[in-house]
Amino acid sequence: MTKNRPPGSNWGDYGAGDKLGRLNELTPERVVRAAAEIRTGRSFCLSLPLDLPGGNVVHPSRFPPVRTFVNRGGRLAENYPFSRQREGATGVVNDDIVTLYTQYSTQWDAFGHIGSTFDANGDGEAEIVFYNGQFPAPDVERMAASCVQGRGVMIDLHRRFGNDKTYVDFSTLTEIMREQNVAVERGDILALHTGFAELLVEMGGNPDKEMVHNSCAGLDGTDPRLLEWIAESGVAILISDNFAVETFPPKDMGPGTPFL
Repeated sequence: MTKNRPPGSNWGDYGAGDKLGRLNELTPERVVRAAAEIRTGRSFCLSLPLDLPGGNVVHPSRFPPVRTFVNRGGRLAENYPFSRQREGATGVVNDDIVTLYTQYSTQWDAFGHIGSTFDANGDGEAEIVFYNGQFPAPDVERMAASCVQGRGVMIDLHRRFGNDKTYVDFSTLTEIMREQNVAVERGDILALHTGFAELLVEMGGNPDKEMVHNSCAGLDGTDPRLLEWIAESGVAILISDNFAVETFPPKDMGPGTPFL
């Protein structure tokens, strides 16, 4: 049972046993209102190719996906002719195996990605816990069960900062929102365009280490007012085309420094 709640968290806001968090804000009524804003009906993908950024310079522990094939009778099933198994057969099969680092390219971060050591049950001992004091953590399948639909709102940080590495605090973010006539409502899906994804695409799978770690804007995860605004705004989801939504590493990385 969770007795304690970390400062600034939303544990318990949607019930003690909740596993959805801010996804609860994507109500049917808000989805309907979002659909009413559709004007052109165009569909497009926001994800990077699965093999980008390329190499492991963005994160040393994550590598591109590896593709191989099922073994059929001692031969890999790549353009494998069934005539090898049955005379006269004309079919050909590809039967793939993919080893994938789930945090390598574009991804959803589920509650299971980042937790904390925290005394959630009030016994004086800190234990490993995740959202709502749960262990093991709720995972991404709850997000996938109904998919995610809502009103998307974009703040274009790249328009202001270009490729300069910048820590964007609350006052700067709200100033940009006024300039770009952006209004964020409860239940919105807030997208930050930083230009980092375009940079990776331009590098063509051979990223420059110095450049990727010193380029493009992100939120200042150490700014208390910014954290308060995120909580008060009621945004359902934060998405970004940079490494971690916030600029990483934080300005003041030390013991006890929280992630955004």
